[in-house]
Amino acid sequence: MQSIATALRDDLQHYSEGEKLPSSRALVERYRVSPVTVSRAIATLVAEGLVVSRPGAGVFRAARRPRAGALGDVSWQEVALSAGVTSAGGDPSGHVAGARAVLATLTPPPAEVIDLNGGYLDAGLQPERALATALARAGRRTGTWSRPPAEGVAELRAWFARDIGGPNGSLSASDVLITAGGQSALTTGLRALAAPGAPVLVESPTYPGLLAIARTAGLRPVPVPVDADGVRTDLLADAFRATGARVFVCQPLYQNPTGAVLSAGRRAEVRATARAAGAFVIEDDFARRLTHADSPAPPPALAADDPDGVVVHVRSLTKSTSSSLRVAALAARGPVFERLRAVQVIDNLLVPRPLQETAIELLSAPGWTRHQRRLAAELRDRRAATVAALHRELPGRTVTTQPRGGHHLWLRLPDGTDETALVAAALRAGVAVTAGGPYFAAEAPAPHLRLSYVTPGGTAQLEEGIRRLAHAFG
Repeated sequence: MQSIATALRDDLQHYSEGEKLPSSRALVERYRVSPVTVSRAIATLVAEGLVVSRPGAGVFRAARRPRAGALGDVSWQEVALSAGVTSAGGDPSGHVAGARAVLATLTPPPAEVIDLNGGYLDAGLQPERALATALARAGRRTGTWSRPPAEGVAELRAWFARDIGGPNGSLSASDVLITAGGQSALTTGLRALAAPGAPVLVESPTYPGLLAIARTAGLRPVPVPVDADGVRTDLLADAFRATGARVFVCQPLYQNPTGAVLSAGRRAEVRATARAAGAFVIEDDFARRLTHADSPAPPPALAADDPDGVVVHVRSLTKSTSSSLRVAALAARGPVFERLRAVQVIDNLLVPRPLQETAIELLSAPGWTRHQRRLAAELRDRRAATVAALHRELPGRTVTTQPRGGHHLWLRLPDGTDETALVAAALRAGVAVTAGGPYFAAEAPAPHLRLSYVTPGGTAQLEEGIRRLAHAFG
């Protein structure tokens, strides 16, 4: 592959900026190599900024980048950063290290690589027309560019209260705080409820972004194992007693990464166990609007039946619409709401009103219901296609559960597998996947991969991605 990349690099001098390179088929014939080898070589040049790949159009020589000014002596920063900024455990690089797992899912791979790594909808799954209409209507609303209330626009707060509280109306608009996406809501929740140095209980495995938030806030994540029925409530009680923690963060619905749904018997136990410990439960309900068409109706949120205010609920619109519609809600009852509001205002001041007004227009339009039905069907079909491809291409590998919601599968690897090396081999084969290690707060008990099925362009790309992954296994 490197020899092909070198040859293409040398050939670029014969092309002007913006000029199209030969097609992949022509390069296969010229160099007598496989299409995968050509794709890898082009991906290398894309990463180097020498060419631009435009799906459906081809590969073009990139414009020359202007030379940056000469870099001075920046070695002084090592002392300043080490002495002035620390994170949990006194590690001055902790913020950067904590962000790596999150950045891995946000950085798109080269165009020639199939992305089974990301966590946001492919453009074909997004309600782009409905979003465009909502944005245009919001722009014409009176007061759209005026300062919003610190808690959020009243109409949007009321919608989230109904959506989270359910038909019984257990929540009111005054219990809801609008935030700039789910990640922001989790950050606010942890900063409000736990002091630096304190333990915080988390599911094991869990979302790496949560671990990054906790560690960079100076908290100590303590893992509580998850099985097919969600968090082990017997071990949760043990963890509260052993650590004295006052916060437990969980994803009861289509847990990331396992896909587990907290069983009916354990739902009340989670609330009761936390209440007995004098602790809060932060319920990250990130995937409720990613329920598949063949799924039974999901259980209500833990917060919907919580008169004592144990649960702080997080619900976002981002995952089911677009990564750019960063609108979410924190719902809480009792004095804790004032603490959450104070931290939210200090950290973020205000959530832009045009974004909130756009969300209101989207949620009140007929196209919103149509989008949810279409998305549910698409997710069902993509999950089924991915599972079928895994059985066909990688027989014997274990998908721990086949979730009826969410956007990913959790693949158990054979004991002794070097998952980091496998991820690198997969990328060389033309597919991006996620190693399981970063999903554990402590040592991982077994190797895993997480496979996302919402970022590729369709089921054909998903199936090709699994074929490439099988090639990486060798």
